[in-house]
Amino acid sequence: MARAFDGLRVIDTTHVLAGPFAAYQMAVLGAEVIKIEDPNDPDQARMQGTDRVLTDAKMGTAFLAQGSNKKAVALDLKTEAGRAALLRLVDEADVFVENYRPGAFEALGLGHEVLRARNPGLVYCSISAFGATGPRRAQTGYDNVIQAFCGMMAMTGTPGGPALRCGAPVIDYATGTTAAFAITAALFHRTRTGQGQHVDVSMLDVALMLMSAPAAGFLWNGVHPEAAGNDFFFATLGCYDTLDEPIMIAASNLAQQERLWRALGRDDLIRQDNNARLDAHAEEKSALSTILATRGAADWEEFFIARRIPAARVRRLEEALADPQLRARGVFQRHRVPGHSLDGLTVPVAGFTMSACPPRLEFPPQPVGAQTADILSADGQTEADGD
Repeated sequence: MARAFDGLRVIDTTHVLAGPFAAYQMAVLGAEVIKIEDPNDPDQARMQGTDRVLTDAKMGTAFLAQGSNKKAVALDLKTEAGRAALLRLVDEADVFVENYRPGAFEALGLGHEVLRARNPGLVYCSISAFGATGPRRAQTGYDNVIQAFCGMMAMTGTPGGPALRCGAPVIDYATGTTAAFAITAALFHRTRTGQGQHVDVSMLDVALMLMSAPAAGFLWNGVHPEAAGNDFFFATLGCYDTLDEPIMIAASNLAQQERLWRALGRDDLIRQDNNARLDAHAEEKSALSTILATRGAADWEEFFIARRIPAARVRRLEEALADPQLRARGVFQRHRVPGHSLDGLTVPVAGFTMSACPPRLEFPPQPVGAQTADILSADGQTEADGD
């Protein structure tokens, strides 16, 4: 079965999370992704994760999560030979991805202008904390730093409590997804024009896209988003304690809130417009708190779902991963390589499926430089050329 990116070559010089995830999304759709690492200083994600034996072997779970379907080549780009070997690979590439501080690759002679002169159709994607332009372009940062900078942490937590970061590195993954989408758009543009281009992805820009609604509201009328814990503007959206554990409900629109109150026997609390719901927040929250405390969360979840009212118990990851819905969707796939050290490794693949060419795993994450000799020789080079 042909896949969406069959025949595309992606040179992935990225590290940690956002950049590697962008290349990973292309890899599971069929692109030949060649991961370039310094043999003396490989991707730091290899030394991070929940299994210390794997991190000692430079195969940490943080790396394994987005390392599948990538060939591994070790090149020291600080040497002339390493740069020359990379340039030879770029000559036959469609996409080049890097996520170092703006200017770092230009200083190595590997900037967009240099690579474009060699390969005019190349899509060159740069991912950085603040973007390639602006007064903060030289600043570095990670997901947690951007969460602090962009205002996301200040609106996360409970009123009067400390600011909190999101438990998952949402900006990293959103940046990787955005980069993959932008690269795809640039490739589509190339099919019509024959021209490559520079794609500049900023983690800060992506973070603000994730905050589109509160940002637009503030820019319109100056209303600043404040930390609200698990409360929302309507009382019928929110997290409530039950007899045993919390449940999140989301009777968002007018029809849903009407179904909610009728199901609970409180027709008197049905509102006819959203402004009335805003005004009645305290009354409705008090009523829901009293009612929901009378039964267990599992009972309430079943009760609400049966009445088309969105709701879910607050689950731990282990329970969520065991749900049959995930098996039905194929979000996670398992590597089946008998005799291999990573046989049985199960990783998330993509947040979507496709009827004609679904994303899939082909081979497990590779040790540092595992395909260096094969890739360079196929390109007419020797492993010594990259030393």
